[in-house]
Amino acid sequence: MMKWFFRIVRKKKSNPHYLKWKTPARKLIHSRLDHFAPQCEVSYNRVAIRNSKTNWGSCSSLGNLNFNYRLLFLPACLRDYVIVHELCHRKVMNHSPAFWQEVEKVLPNYKSLKAELKRVEKTIGTSERALHNYRKTHSCEWCLECEGV
Repeated sequence: MMKWFFRIVRKKKSNPHYLKWKTPARKLIHSRLDHFAPQCEVSYNRVAIRNSKTNWGSCSSLGNLNFNYRLLFLPACLRDYVIVHELCHRKVMNHSPAFWQEVEKVLPNYKSLKAELKRVEKTIGTSERALHNYRKTHSCEWCLECEGV
């Protein structure tokens, strides 16, 4: 006798905050990709804006880029770091010294940016409100946003 099992597929509720900010995040990220891709001397395929809990971005071997919509709430310097990081994976798909050399060509201060992003992840997390508050109080010597430009 054959048993049939039916899997009930429940549609996951979308985060209303994600739905609200997905399009503005896409526009901003595409503009920064257009700015940095020529500097990194790379091209890319599809770009997806995700509601990820932990990742800021990722790059597939097919050249597809994924970014967290919460990048919109980071200061410009950290947002640009994530975008350049993923673009450089189009040349080197690991975190070897060769990869970091590619990142450094575009962002010579990448070590400071990387450390600051890690600090934000540890102390603030990815809560939209916490990131928004952090962005309002953020100040650094390498950020055009902080310089008021």
